[in-house]
Order: sequence, then C-alpha cells, then structure tokens
Amino acid sequence: MKKNLTSMTLLLLLIAGWAHAQDDMQTVFKSGGRVTGYGALTNKFTSIRGKYANISGVYGGVYLNQRLFLGLGGAASTNNIAVPAEYSAIPGADLTYQYGQCGLVTEYVLNSNKVFHVTFSLFSGAGFTLQYDRHDWDDWDDWDDDDDFDDWDRDDSHDENWFTVVEPGVQVEVNVFRWMRFSPGVSYRAAFGSDGKGLSDSDLSDISYNVTLKFGRF
Repeated sequence: MKKNLTSMTLLLLLIAGWAHAQDDMQTVFKSGGRVTGYGALTNKFTSIRGKYANISGVYGGVYLNQRLFLGLGGAASTNNIAVPAEYSAIPGADLTYQYGQCGLVTEYVLNSNKVFHVTFSLFSGAGFTLQYDRHDWDDWDDWDDDDDFDDWDRDDSHDENWFTVVEPGVQVEVNVFRWMRFSPGVSYRAAFGSDGKGLSDSDLSDISYNVTLKFGRF
C-alpha cells in the first residue's frame, strides 16, 4: 500500500511538472496575441540594364504582435526603358522594356512604438519582363469617337520572360500618425533565371532606393 502511494505521488508530481512546463512554453504566435494589418504604397528608384527605372507598387497583409508582417504585393516599371536595336523583338521598331514582380512580402519591425525605428524587409516571388510598343501617347489627344478602339487594345507585347526575384531591404520608419508611417529605405533586387533578349540576371539585379507610405492599424 505504501509502495502504491509513493508511486502515485511521484506520478502526480510528474504530471504537475509537465503542466507547468506547458504553461511556460514559448511559441511564435501566442494565444490572444495582437493581430492587425496594413497596406502600403511604394516607389523604387533603380536601374535595369544600367538605365534608370521607376518601379511603383502596392502590398498589404497582416501584422502580428507589432513585429512580423506577412503579406502579398506587386510592382511594375512606369517609365520608358528603351530596348536596344540589337535586342528588339521587332527589327526596326521602337520598343520599351516592361518590368514587373509579384509575390510574398515579409517585414520584421524593431521597436514599433518608437517614433523612429528600423524595419527589415524581404520580397520573394516571380518577376517578368516583356517588350512592347508604348505608342505615341500624344496621339490620344487626336483620338475621336470614330476611331476603332480595338486598334488600341491589341496585344503589342513580345519576348515575355519569367524568372525568380528575391529582394531583401531595410527601412528607417517614422510614425507620422497612429494610422500612417513613412518609410524610406534601400533594398537589393536579385534576379535568377532570366532569358529575355538583352536581359541577363545581372542586368535585372540592382540596388533600389525606396519611399513607402503605410496605412493601417499598427
């Protein structure tokens, strides 16, 4: 009987110790943790094939415990990046490169509640390029209702090229309002697997200087 009582006591002590250990267990996502979210408008100043490229984008997602952001985003070039004649998909045509990317955006924020703080970011996803005819945009001023819209809506893209993009970066973030943050920063865009005409991986990989506005609940 005494032996059974001792065994039972030891068993209860083991169970109590295990339960206490469970209470102290540290996890990435704590039960009842703070989950909010925000969206962002961003603009990047960079280069493609050594020529200036302006890349505008948007992203949004969830913000966990005022530290970790997980979301999706996309961006694309907005200016004329002329295709050299020797790489033109249509000999003699005046074409431009279009660059774009879409994928997963993650950010890790240090001291989020401080007016000035640092954010580390990482984009990982798919990138693409193509060549297209920008037309003469001034012609829109001369366009009238009798013109055939289908002539302007035709597919003018050529040499579509898909590849992988990884872009780590860092931002110095400023809490402007409780619902808005201003985040200038720098990142490095690394491309892998490009086979577009005149666009090697090194042609597409470069430093970007970024300006970002974030809106949401932080």
